Amino acid sequence: MLSGIINLKKEAGMTSHDAVFKLRKILHEKKIGHGGTLDPDVVGVLPIAVGKATRVIEYMTDSGKVYEGEITLGYSTTTEDASGSVLERTPVPIDVTEVVIDQAMASFIGQITQIPPMYSAVKVNGRKLYEYARAGEAVERPKRQVTITDFKRTSPLLSDGDCLRFNFRVACSKGTYVRTLAVDLGAKLGLASHMSALCRKASAGLDLSSAQSLGEIAELVERGDWSFLLPIEYGVLDLPRHDVTDEEATELSHGRFVQLDRTEDLLAAFHDNQVLAILERRHGIYKPKKVLL
Repeated sequence: MLSGIINLKKEAGMTSHDAVFKLRKILHEKKIGHGGTLDPDVVGVLPIAVGKATRVIEYMTDSGKVYEGEITLGYSTTTEDASGSVLERTPVPIDVTEVVIDQAMASFIGQITQIPPMYSAVKVNGRKLYEYARAGEAVERPKRQVTITDFKRTSPLLSDGDCLRFNFRVACSKGTYVRTLAVDLGAKLGLASHMSALCRKASAGLDLSSAQSLGEIAELVERGDWSFLLPIEYGVLDLPRHDVTDEEATELSHGRFVQLDRTEDLLAAFHDNQVLAILERRHGIYKPKKVLL
């Protein structure tokens, strides 16, 4: 059975589920999952776990993300991105300068509260928000706390009729809706806005510069080249690492507790440079949450 991590470059026009479905056909492997959903219009890094590596996918999903994209000030959309219908228009006044925008963006650094967009997969009372939206039904959306570590404009302002467009970069925690961030930035400026383009540049320790598309992976498989399949260790890059002794490795492989001089709640236990287990701290000692070897 195949096992490992794939740094997939997801293309526009497909869901994360679509990408997994196509990979199952290319690899002839059923046990495949993705770490961190991307909207159909969003391109970029989609971490994929194959075989035994699916056991660490939750730790890839929990990691921070880096995105680059474009924000348009001047009108909002039903979906908060370019795929939706125009909801509201507010011509951008001349006094909205680069300095004003940069100051507003800087105010989002740190922990902020977001309300997920109606066109999202967040569930309320057992139904996804986009199901309410498509049915024209209103529902109270749950607030969530997310962390923004970087949010900067990366291009000059481009005038487009009554609108302004500019590129941006954001580094954020799990669960952040970047399109909502674009809308909230506009609201801070007193303007309707939306996210007009987005690319995920990095996720779970994987970078877009080394990602491969479905077409590229299919070509490699045809040639018998499996170099795109990364070791399972890539799935635990964001967890603190602890190298265990031979004796500790034996204990852990049998599911027993070990005493370690660490304080983290979760650890990736390594032995001979291979990830042996995910350890969970309980009452000052560590027990295997998942044994991987």
